[in-house]
Amino acid sequence: MGNGLYKTTMGAKGMKAYKLIETIRTENPLVHNITNIVVANDSANGLLAIGASPFMSSTVAEMEEVATLADVVVLNMGTLNDEQLQAMITAGKKANELGKPIVLDPVGAGATSYRQQAVKQLLREIKPTLIRGNTGEIAALAGVTWSAKGVDAGSGTGNVQEIAKQLAQQTQTLVVVSGETDIITNGQRTYLVHNGTPYFTKMTGAGCLHGCICGAFLAVAEEELLESVAAASTMYALAGELVSEQLNGLAVGSFRTYLLDQLSQITETIVRERARVERIDENE
Repeated sequence: MGNGLYKTTMGAKGMKAYKLIETIRTENPLVHNITNIVVANDSANGLLAIGASPFMSSTVAEMEEVATLADVVVLNMGTLNDEQLQAMITAGKKANELGKPIVLDPVGAGATSYRQQAVKQLLREIKPTLIRGNTGEIAALAGVTWSAKGVDAGSGTGNVQEIAKQLAQQTQTLVVVSGETDIITNGQRTYLVHNGTPYFTKMTGAGCLHGCICGAFLAVAEEELLESVAAASTMYALAGELVSEQLNGLAVGSFRTYLLDQLSQITETIVRERARVERIDENE
């Protein structure tokens, strides 16, 4: 087996999964979110903007029923407590039983011992389709030393692509690392999304909405789940980039508002024309 890499820069045609932008608007997938109190409103409105239908609940008593109704389950640890953790486990198990995709956003996974133990329990009891986080969170899950700052990405010297691939291989899931360049990998094939804007770091919950949008794409994806998540990440990053081009100076409030507008207006054609995506394949 070799260990070389094949790199391809995606041109105007890009990925087939860009068509899912329009599929979501047609099919309106139901996205069940167990999320945090800081971002619930933006996450729900962001999903509505792209054409999905949000369902926001963490009531343990209805988790099996909601997971049955939903097309995808998104689990976000942002303001985690014991009851919410139990809701995540209940909904996740039901989604696994029914073969429905699960997105796990391990917010602040390495920040406290409680969160460390909670995410370990989640990964023992459920099988996520996708783990999405910032560099610090993904490094914590992969067991790599990283200086995280609360729920922020923090800093470190490791190779982020390799850390993401390592976690994907360890957990047998898709992994997304959000950052200046988004990394999407299954451990063998990796997409790098070079679109984006620094404004995302100024908006609380920007990463959480990213996870929700990835969930909506997984909900309507029939195959090529990795490419579907890469398409979701590209659309979202480009939407932010297009908004930033309209703003003069720092305008965080305007960015949040116009991001929702752009998500409701962006098309498959625009994404294909403006996407800057690189695909890296392992030479096995």
